[in-house]
Amino acid sequence: MSLFLNIRLYERHKLQKIYSGHMIFKFANQLYNNAAVLLCLATLGFAGNTIAGKLAVGEVSPMMIVFLRWAIVTLLLLSFHWKKLLREIMKIKKRLIWILLMGGVGLTGFNSLFYVAAQYTSSINIGIIQCTMPGFVVLGTIIFHKRVVSTIQVLGLFVTMLAVIIIVGEGELDTILSLTGNIGDLIMLAGCLFYAGYNIGLGNRPALDPLTMMAFFSFAALITSVPILFIEFLVGSSQWPTANGWGIVIYVALIPAFLSQVFFMRGVDLIGPGEAGLYHNLVPIFTAVLGISILGEVLHVFHVVSLFLVFGGIYAFKSAKKYKRGKIMDT
Repeated sequence: MSLFLNIRLYERHKLQKIYSGHMIFKFANQLYNNAAVLLCLATLGFAGNTIAGKLAVGEVSPMMIVFLRWAIVTLLLLSFHWKKLLREIMKIKKRLIWILLMGGVGLTGFNSLFYVAAQYTSSINIGIIQCTMPGFVVLGTIIFHKRVVSTIQVLGLFVTMLAVIIIVGEGELDTILSLTGNIGDLIMLAGCLFYAGYNIGLGNRPALDPLTMMAFFSFAALITSVPILFIEFLVGSSQWPTANGWGIVIYVALIPAFLSQVFFMRGVDLIGPGEAGLYHNLVPIFTAVLGISILGEVLHVFHVVSLFLVFGGIYAFKSAKKYKRGKIMDT
């Protein structure tokens, strides 16, 4: 009798494990096909990267972070994904220059400017300035893909750019008119141009799953980060991570550099680069909350005004007609 009960209990436990595994797989599959959730998680990771950039000041130099984060991501992906990479390498053989540009300009270039900007400006400013990315993405699609946009969409982009001008000028009209401002804000604005190019490029990537594509990008980012790290060493500003610095490096490698990038690429696959790029406008919200709660930063009136302008621009853009190559479609 006892043996019979033990067998029944074992079978029940086995069925529960199978059912639980099925539920987890089903949930993971739903998550992987939900663009909104994936892009929200990705932008939360990007916001965390902003806070990490501020915490890294004095703990590890900017180019050292860039080099180490891509070294960790590359080693991580190679350790469990190398067989798939070998099988897929023929698909990207003719796209090697494109991959180097995507990894070098879009990832290494953006992150280098990002961590330098964090030396000079607040995380809230960095978060809000990243709202220019959708504008740059749309401008890029107009120039390179001949997309058509409506007047309302152009107005939405203008309002978003106005928000950034207010941020750079810290709400002071004299500063805005004299074209002076925080150098960190201007560096961050240049970084956004780099990442916008990466975002546009994602729309033309080979038919590879996000994890495999991320592996090739991370390897390209690692290669292109070496000369920049060497320059930092030559000018005497290179700093090896402290104990806290290693914690920051590991965080940015696993979350914003790896998971957020994979989630964002999957989001682009599901809804396209233009609409996916709009989710970058969640970054300032997440960044402001994290910056105030973790770094003790102060939210000024000009920050609030800029945020309202940003979301007004997003609303105008989203409520207008979606653009498509050669024609305009109704929403």
